Amino acid sequence: MSELVQGSVASNFIKNIVAEDVRTGKVAAVVTRFPPEPNGYLHIGHAKSICLNFELADEFNGKTNLRFDDTNPLKEDAEYVQAIKEDVKWLGFDWDRLCFASDYFEEMYQRARLLITKGKAYVCDLSAERIREMRGTLTQPGQESPYRNRSVEENLDLFERMRKGEFADGAKVLRAKIDMASPNLNLRDPVLYRIAHAEHHRTGDAWCIYPMYDFAHPLEDAIEGVTHSICTLEFEDHRPLYDWVVRECEMENTPRQYEFARLNMTNTVMSKRKLKQLVDERIVDGWDDPRMPTISGLRRKGYTPEAIRTFAREIGVAKSNSTVDERMLEHFVREDLKLKAPRTMAILRPLKVVITNYPENQTEWLEAENNPENPEMGNRSIPFSRELYIEQDDFLEDPPPKYFRLFLGNEVRLKHAYFIRCEEVIKDADGSIIELHCTYDPKTKSGSGFTERKVKGTIHWVDAAHALKAEFRLFEPLVNETENESEESFLSRINPHSLEILQGYVEENLRTAQPYDKFQFFRHGYFSVDPKRSESDLAVFNRVVSLKSSFSLS
Repeated sequence: MSELVQGSVASNFIKNIVAEDVRTGKVAAVVTRFPPEPNGYLHIGHAKSICLNFELADEFNGKTNLRFDDTNPLKEDAEYVQAIKEDVKWLGFDWDRLCFASDYFEEMYQRARLLITKGKAYVCDLSAERIREMRGTLTQPGQESPYRNRSVEENLDLFERMRKGEFADGAKVLRAKIDMASPNLNLRDPVLYRIAHAEHHRTGDAWCIYPMYDFAHPLEDAIEGVTHSICTLEFEDHRPLYDWVVRECEMENTPRQYEFARLNMTNTVMSKRKLKQLVDERIVDGWDDPRMPTISGLRRKGYTPEAIRTFAREIGVAKSNSTVDERMLEHFVREDLKLKAPRTMAILRPLKVVITNYPENQTEWLEAENNPENPEMGNRSIPFSRELYIEQDDFLEDPPPKYFRLFLGNEVRLKHAYFIRCEEVIKDADGSIIELHCTYDPKTKSGSGFTERKVKGTIHWVDAAHALKAEFRLFEPLVNETENESEESFLSRINPHSLEILQGYVEENLRTAQPYDKFQFFRHGYFSVDPKRSESDLAVFNRVVSLKSSFSLS
């Protein structure tokens, strides 16, 4: 099923339940499902659920369905369906069955009619606001609807007329008849169907009534023969209703719901509603903006599916909520890229250097390893000539003590090249430094074995004559965290410095770089070629992650 994925789910309470069910023969074959609503793009929290469901089924030789809970045409779109399928595939998983809630609309309707005939459901004319008001509180029981005791015949007639489109949106709903005094508010006659005269992305205008999630979801699981319905903790209080629907609708299969803690991560927005708001108000460059925690955003930024899967396994599956440090995800992408990404040099904030004693109109080619940690990646040739670019912060006119990079009269090593000494600083009319004049020592060529003197500083560079112009995009958290989110609106916490765009240069060997190609730029971090912004004459590089972090797994 998931041939690209290796590894297993670490021991946890859900895995233990599944293992025991298999051992005792309680289930003949494990069937799980990943059931997103197609009302937005998937984010890193969904990746945890995807990995858990697919890998758990794989480990027990079971099956996993990809099922779209498309029961709300007002918020759903075929674009989201396609994006979700692409994300699941990209993560390395393949589903056994592709299903939609809309595949079962007729059966759901008939099961609702069964509830009515059993006296377990009724048509209610109360408004949504009035239903909420009469629901009660945790300490006060709810009030029964004045329409609760309609006859079976009247309810069947009204429900059929709802289906035929005779009533306006909000005019009537179908409610379960359970217990308005139940300590569980979800059992206080929940709404099962509502009217929505809206075009559905799959069924068009064939339906104008749609099942609510709490009614549709357990039926979908039962219809598909799901054995372990794994969801997040916010649905724990919904489990009695889940079981009620399966039992009272007399489903042949009886799935069981199990809840685990959802992923919360520092500096990360996990609300699909808020993410959609960022997109709709054009605060970001679409759902795949590299600052977004969406799977498509992480992919565009340069994250790898291997890193995300490892992260999902390592954070584990627990019963209590907690918050994961975002640096843990960054750690795993560093670990994944360190053996995959070739090393190269890039200048993000250029400062020109002229080597005055190097021959004019001459270029020599120097050898450099592509990845010291992976010799199999081989070597590359780097051009070197009279004019170079270095980083602006690799030179200081008035350096502090123990500053080992370039300053007037000091000598440094150019990575893979020679020692150079700064002899003169050139400034413009405003006093800004625009150029350095240096000399080089031809005896100090890298690899020559020169030992007469040492230098403490090594800086990177690119050859000006061969360098390629490039754009670099550096990212910070999109939303600033606050201890009490209720004190201010979500949009007021947008970080105005979440994106920094720089214009610089890269080595000429990146001329053929393709979208999503990844590199380690010396001292700057890991970068990936942006698939949307790059053009034939200007590559755009997104910084995936910096080189170092204070984070530790221990």
